[in-house]
Amino acid sequence: MQIPFMAVVALVVIAAVFLVFDRWRRGAFVFGSAALLAALLRAILPSSRVGLLEVRGRFADVVAMSLAGVAILWLATSIDPLGTD
Repeated sequence: MQIPFMAVVALVVIAAVFLVFDRWRRGAFVFGSAALLAALLRAILPSSRVGLLEVRGRFADVVAMSLAGVAILWLATSIDPLGTD
């Protein structure tokens, strides 16, 4: 079963909905959170349970997804909104 993967995909879909409705900051925040959730699930679940979240070795997957998630969250919170939400 791909439950961990589908949980991450659900967050990515929610992020896309925010982006479609011109809520880029919220969408980026949810997308970054999805990457961090993927990293957490990859770190704590055995390889037999992570499904498509397993791309490389556990360490490489966790580091890559964590860095991506933190970078996206940092960008979402640090860029001046300029009157947007």
